[in-house]
Amino acid sequence: MFAGHFGIAAAVRAKSPEVPLWALMVATQLIDIAFVPLLLTGVETIDSSAGIGYGEGVIHADYTHSLVGMLFIASLAALAAARAWGKRAGIIIGAVVASHWVLDLIVHRADLPILPGNLGNLSLLGFELWKFPLWSAAAELLIVAVGFVMYAQSLRRRNVLKQNKIRVWTTASIMGILLTLSLISDFFGF
Repeated sequence: MFAGHFGIAAAVRAKSPEVPLWALMVATQLIDIAFVPLLLTGVETIDSSAGIGYGEGVIHADYTHSLVGMLFIASLAALAAARAWGKRAGIIIGAVVASHWVLDLIVHRADLPILPGNLGNLSLLGFELWKFPLWSAAAELLIVAVGFVMYAQSLRRRNVLKQNKIRVWTTASIMGILLTLSLISDFFGF
């Protein structure tokens, strides 16, 4: 669902042009950005014993991808954005950070804890759409396509499409490349 997160950023940008697109893109990936150093230090792990193909790995991101951990990260991002661009932008950035977890909830196997460190060994969450790779890929493609169309239409409505053709095509190209890399990675385990 890597590229799908960026589709959310494009859709939100269409409705909130005052929030920088780069900030929305970072916000959609902020939970994964926080995950990387914890993965590299072994605090969080990926169990690929079931395979390395699409959705086969079980992610043990018990801090960054816990519901409470995500709310903490989203709150910090919201405060930073509110300070930089105002209260409304802060709420939007916080919600976009949270959208990452919601999309992960839909596609992940049951590997998302409620509390950080899976404190209390509560049930892990995940609706497991990854078990159906074609449906999962179709959902991701749909999110990216809808987000891009919304973004392009918002530029046209604001009469900035002609002046921003390079931006639109650059955004489309980046989203296309990310979607392609995401799908290749997911299906072939790269």
